[in-house]
Amino acid sequence: MKLELSGITKRFGSFTANDSIDLVVQPGEIHALLGENGAGKSTLMNVLYGLYAPEEGEILIDGTAQRFSGPGDAVAAGIGMVHQHFMLVPVFTVAESVALGYEPTRGAGMLDLREARRRVQEISARFGFHIDPDAVIEDLPVGAQQRVEIIKALSRDAEVLILDEPTAVLTPQETDELIGIMRQLKERGTSIVFITHKLREVKAIADQITVIRRGRVVGTAVPESTESELAGLMVGREVHLTTDKQASEPGEETFAVEGLTVVGSGENLLLDDVSLSVRRGEVLAVAGVDGNGQSELAEAILGLVEPRTGTIVLDGEDLAHRSVKERLRAGIGFVPEDRSTDGVIGGFSIRENMILDLYDTEPYASGLSLQPATIRAEGEKKVEEFDIRLSSIDHPISTLSGGNQQKVVLARELGRPLRLLVASQPTRGVDVGSIEFVHKRIIAERDSGTPCLIVSTELDEVYNLADRIAVMYKGRLMGIVPPTTPRDVLGLMMAGVPEDEALARVASGEDATEISAAEEDPA
Repeated sequence: MKLELSGITKRFGSFTANDSIDLVVQPGEIHALLGENGAGKSTLMNVLYGLYAPEEGEILIDGTAQRFSGPGDAVAAGIGMVHQHFMLVPVFTVAESVALGYEPTRGAGMLDLREARRRVQEISARFGFHIDPDAVIEDLPVGAQQRVEIIKALSRDAEVLILDEPTAVLTPQETDELIGIMRQLKERGTSIVFITHKLREVKAIADQITVIRRGRVVGTAVPESTESELAGLMVGREVHLTTDKQASEPGEETFAVEGLTVVGSGENLLLDDVSLSVRRGEVLAVAGVDGNGQSELAEAILGLVEPRTGTIVLDGEDLAHRSVKERLRAGIGFVPEDRSTDGVIGGFSIRENMILDLYDTEPYASGLSLQPATIRAEGEKKVEEFDIRLSSIDHPISTLSGGNQQKVVLARELGRPLRLLVASQPTRGVDVGSIEFVHKRIIAERDSGTPCLIVSTELDEVYNLADRIAVMYKGRLMGIVPPTTPRDVLGLMMAGVPEDEALARVASGEDATEISAAEEDPA
């Protein structure tokens, strides 16, 4: 099925999200739609899927103009969409989720779950998804939930599948699996529109690339284009994909955790006797496949989870049993991995979000009264300093793109004197232009003498920022190595191989690729 978008324009009030966009997707093609967060990619796909009606332009399928009044019309025309935030009911089974909205019936209008189960099993077997139709959605890992969304689209005979930022919530292992699934779909004739801002994934999988910037198509490219060329098209200027930094000059050790153990439900060890330290003017990057205790480490440092044993010492003071507020006041800056849940309050204004952890301190408060003029003035300074793109500091933070929301979090946390910076997945869901900015600010904080602990599942980011790299596996520290350590060694350590053994195996030429879950893409 050949898909064409011709002159699509979509406005929200005075804001033009899509401006006369043309796009052609050939049958059996993986077409990447590349652009920064807020560039208009998802809006365009929501128009294609019938969620929005365009003010101008038309959608053509095999040369015939279509008019979609809702997603049902798009589905009937052979278009399926997997949203970045999955549209699944947590307490439903896989079969119930796939059937929802298009329920098969038998007899006197009775729901035929057997047919839904059969359909799930058929598609799952065809593509090797290994999905149990009777599994409950909330019990499935994120990667499996995404496969359920793909099964749902394929069960409705989708010939064009839209994947909106499909790797934003996936581990590196799950990303590799998704790329394999996309290749299988392509081989069977399904066209895929792949919305992303991750350059390496585009180069690994796309047949054709269309780049959108500020609602307009600014160019097309092929996978042979360099990452720098693609990044330049995305942001409209030269982008440095590696951070320029001087060698660190670490000072004394001012932060350390010793024997830290965190226990989850069912006495499951989330952190197992972890000990590490960070010196002034140093970035210690914690690497590992998502879900191996890195999140719990960061949360334990801030006091969001209670350790069973261990100490958390900052400048000689043990904070292990202090409140979150006390730790923040002790000088810990914290950038959470999920900004929408833990970093910002969507209904609050941008200026209010900039003082969430300082609202009752001078100069933002006097006694029991807030100081609105000061809050506004200080907020506007941070907007300029951190290059936050907004129309008004009084608007809800939910109106900002993900990258700009992350800049607000950074402005709040870095806008005060720190004795320790903890940043967990600091660029997750952030576009390439904002990644460059975030990395520069972290290095600037390091250079000011602050000890920095960074948690990231992106190896490129780890290598870009780290002065030392700590590797975690199943809640245990596998070793702390220099940033010159080869990726194969890190990959083995991330798969549970101790540092000495990993070094020996790579030195002997043993192939580590089958157990390395470190790389973001397999290309």
